[in-house]
Amino acid sequence: MHHFYKKNGSLFCEQLKLDNLAEKYGTPLYVYSANTFREHYNKLNDTLAPLNPMICFAMKANSNLAVLRTLAKEGAGFDIVSGGELFRVLKAGGKAGKCVFAGVGKTDEEIAYALKEGIYAFHVESYPELEQINRVALKLKKVAPIAARVNPNVDADTHHKITTGTYENKFGIPFEEIPAFYAKASRLAGIKLRGVQVHIGSQITSVKPFAAAAKKMLPLVRTLKAKYGIEYFGMGGGLGIVYDPALESGSAAWWNKQKNPPLTPASYAKAIVPILKPLGLKVLLEPGRFISGNAGVLLAEVVHVKKTAKKNFVIVDAAMNDLIRPAFYESYHQIEPLTAKSGKAISSDVVGPICESGDTFCKNRPLPPLKAGDRVAFLSAGAYGFVMSSQYNSRPRAAELLVDGRKVVVARKRETLDDLIRGERAS
Repeated sequence: MHHFYKKNGSLFCEQLKLDNLAEKYGTPLYVYSANTFREHYNKLNDTLAPLNPMICFAMKANSNLAVLRTLAKEGAGFDIVSGGELFRVLKAGGKAGKCVFAGVGKTDEEIAYALKEGIYAFHVESYPELEQINRVALKLKKVAPIAARVNPNVDADTHHKITTGTYENKFGIPFEEIPAFYAKASRLAGIKLRGVQVHIGSQITSVKPFAAAAKKMLPLVRTLKAKYGIEYFGMGGGLGIVYDPALESGSAAWWNKQKNPPLTPASYAKAIVPILKPLGLKVLLEPGRFISGNAGVLLAEVVHVKKTAKKNFVIVDAAMNDLIRPAFYESYHQIEPLTAKSGKAISSDVVGPICESGDTFCKNRPLPPLKAGDRVAFLSAGAYGFVMSSQYNSRPRAAELLVDGRKVVVARKRETLDDLIRGERAS
């Protein structure tokens, strides 16, 4: 569910017409719905209540301060993967004590920073990292709370670039090595064994891989609880979303018609709660896309329509530097005009101005007739959108807005040409 919808032929975010926002703030423009963030977080938190959940938003999906503050006010924790992300959490009013720190390459400086701020736990990915965290903790005269990230060798059946739970991936410690890992960690003076965690991939749209991972982990988690007194089991994130919803009624009507309905908080809980509740442990979840993906759109304006003997190219002012997912992952984003267009659909390639053939948002997509000056929205752009943007081709990055009812917050100003060279010198 989300708060983007069509009304009288115009596309809205909450109570505001997107075309009016594009006119006032320019394009390319990211627009986020505050109430969508709140509802996604609270529905997941409430549905998993029997597991005493700690929902840590995976902020690599969207790290804007206004977004983080919105979630922190709802009680969210955060899954971080760098010292910079911890810095953002603290600046947004979040608490380090509700953060877990993941990632295969944490530096000494990042570990020390997290320890000083009182991180809830490090999710440890290797033996060398365990020894590194112990060394840094002892130097600071602190004890570092950790959980091993277990690689269960479970195929999540997702895109090869975002799967994380098989032995072909760089993440985690092999399942079979975990007993020895915990035995070693328990002997280190700078380490406290707080939990255990598993994460199998991203954009997973079926509950089956999650249930399979939970069932495989269950005996191991029971053993670790009995032997080391761990207090939580982390199920990771990876919950997938719908990238091509109909807009009417916040997409509910479209969802209800599907033969294979998308993963929802209810369907996830139905599969996971019976498996994990008997553990009697706090359950951590680290969703990113599931909370933020459908909470944002990217607005763009048509610059030209170029017709060739074989193609109808719709050239927009957004580009792969603004939203790289289609170029990087061959990802699908629904594209909708901000105001209704009449006429027969035309098979079109929507492309950006960057000097790369890969700067393409879609190919051969049936779209309404569009002309220069028309505006469109790329839907479901609230996750891995702005956070993966760049200044490639010396293009200033887009502005970001957070809409809350009729209120608009400029969550990030549009970059200027001067911003492109900030920190550089010619001699």
